[in-house]
Amino acid sequence: MIPFGQVTGVAAPMMAPNIDTDVIMPKMFLKGVDRSGLGEGAFNLLRFSGGKPNPDFILNQDGYRDSCFLVVGPNFGCGSSREHAVWGLQQLGIRALIGTSFAGIFNDNCANNGLLTISLEAGVLAELAQAVTDSSRNDVTIDLAAQTIRFDCGRRSIGFDIEPDRKEAFLTGRDFIASTLVVADDIRAFEARHRAENPWIV
Repeated sequence: MIPFGQVTGVAAPMMAPNIDTDVIMPKMFLKGVDRSGLGEGAFNLLRFSGGKPNPDFILNQDGYRDSCFLVVGPNFGCGSSREHAVWGLQQLGIRALIGTSFAGIFNDNCANNGLLTISLEAGVLAELAQAVTDSSRNDVTIDLAAQTIRFDCGRRSIGFDIEPDRKEAFLTGRDFIASTLVVADDIRAFEARHRAENPWIV
């Protein structure tokens, strides 16, 4: 995973509730045998109309085309468990999602693939969403180490909670396998000791 320390970029508001994984990654993009081309699939039916960019979709509008954060409505990522939704968002350039709640499996898929999800109280999220609706003040800085979000041209800052293990994984860029390999020497030592103490096993 790409380590996530302090990231600054444009945030786009997508506040509709219950945006599901079929909206995020339509089913016709699930046919490939690898992850290539999923950036095109992300929000495809919203981003394009008649083969051309849909000017009504937020990520096609001036000031939002290079968004790396999405400020989203409740229960974002509901529906099927397709991991392609996360891969597509990442290929689109999205580094973090900020909302009130995320569907459970989708949230786990995000964590396992390095897409940060941040949950805020509804009132706090509304303040952030209102600010980024104005493209002249939609730059946001997420400082994961400090657990803060700075917005409104740096004039305001809010804190957020994150599980310590998940925070460590994002800061270091370690997935589950990499995190296990950190203690590989301890695992080998245990295996050697266990075989010595229980020779009948082998």
